[in-house]
Amino acid sequence: MKPQAGFTLVELVTIIVILGVLAAFAIPRFTGLETNARVALVNGMAGNLRSGGQFAHSIWVANGNPAATSVILSGTTNTVLVDAYGYPTAAATSGIQATLENISGFTATYASPTLTLTRTGAATPANCTVTYTGGTAASNSPTITVTLSGC
Repeated sequence: MKPQAGFTLVELVTIIVILGVLAAFAIPRFTGLETNARVALVNGMAGNLRSGGQFAHSIWVANGNPAATSVILSGTTNTVLVDAYGYPTAAATSGIQATLENISGFTATYASPTLTLTRTGAATPANCTVTYTGGTAASNSPTITVTLSGC
């Protein structure tokens, strides 16, 4: 009698069922990771805007020049336009955006005094954004609003 050289039908069906059950649980988990990654990127960009705005403002204060309309970030050649209160403006590329390394993966929209960064590739891009609005008084720092419902 010849020894068995392959798998039986029962063994093959068992393996297919096990793989099917694993796929049923794994695929939804991987789908959720994409959304979580977009949410993390938008929250990270919001943190970058806060840090950049405070950094530029602290340089403005340290220079003691309330009449200045721009500051140069320490260790760089980046000039950042600031408002009358020393906070970065939302001007295209020369305002708050000049404090950022890059905005790849985001689309910038300017409408004075607001900069909106929209995450590209989001399910509903208009609802996956971070918005920077300049300060409105000496005691008010800029407002950063995060919208994550469409990520």
